[in-house]
Amino acid sequence: MSELFPPIHENRHFYLDVGDQHKIYVEECGNPDGIPVIFLHGGPGAGCGEVHRQFFDPEKYWIILFDQRGCGRSTPHASIDNNTTQDLVSDIEKIRNELNIDKWVVSGGSWGSTLSLVYAQTHTENVLGLILRGIFFSTPKEISWFYQEGASQIFPDYWEDFVEPIPEEERDNFLLAYHKRLNGDNEIAKMGAAKAWSLWEARAATLQPSPSGIKKYHDPKNAMGISRIETHYFMSNGFLEENQILNNMDRLQDIPGFIVHGRYDMICPIKQGYDLHKAWPKSEFFVVQSAGHSAGEQGITAALIKAGNDMIKLLQN
Repeated sequence: MSELFPPIHENRHFYLDVGDQHKIYVEECGNPDGIPVIFLHGGPGAGCGEVHRQFFDPEKYWIILFDQRGCGRSTPHASIDNNTTQDLVSDIEKIRNELNIDKWVVSGGSWGSTLSLVYAQTHTENVLGLILRGIFFSTPKEISWFYQEGASQIFPDYWEDFVEPIPEEERDNFLLAYHKRLNGDNEIAKMGAAKAWSLWEARAATLQPSPSGIKKYHDPKNAMGISRIETHYFMSNGFLEENQILNNMDRLQDIPGFIVHGRYDMICPIKQGYDLHKAWPKSEFFVVQSAGHSAGEQGITAALIKAGNDMIKLLQN
């Protein structure tokens, strides 16, 4: 199977009060008697959509999706107060306890892969397996590659639009310059920065241009959530210690996992997926030759569907 599973309705949704004025949106889909799987969206800041339900067999999986703090339907929107990786890991555990789940599969792409790995290393005893895409460790080198010098060489035309809102004298640190505008009092400058930041990401996410992806990321609400929360996290390197994830891979040596990575991923270069696989002997590594970063690309979708089905077989043996 290479296509998404058919669209399904949620079984129910609810808002979970996790404290610090945050209420997070949670939904359940699929088979409540199936293998529990929680999906962690990217960004940070992107939120979940109905399509994310379709990456898992609804007859075999109990599918849990949620919008992380400040994202999507969670409130307050675009809030960066009390919003760190450690807070999100705590929220995931609160969801697990709320639903009385013993162990579950954890799945996520891009920033979702970061959060999946940090959660699994923190709560290894609660993880059945991992399904990951577009690996991101949230290191200074990776952040610099996409927001300062690296991907700019691949997309010089798109980069010109990203650079435009920032004065010449501030261009030695685009992350800092954008963070300043996205947290300033000038609402026009703030929205202009939000749209430019999110448009750069949307354009670079696919091997072939994706008008629908660009439209979604250019939506004012989505753009503000993505840009504010991403700059907040990236200013602190994802609130992680230097090389934290790779340095703690020994904790996951008994956890099975699948890594899916596009060969031409310009947001999260494939070297990161390769390094993770080398540090994680129980993982399987799928390189999708004709794809970039997005889960919506045909080859990535097919590999993720296969990984989900293979995980079921692995856990049922």
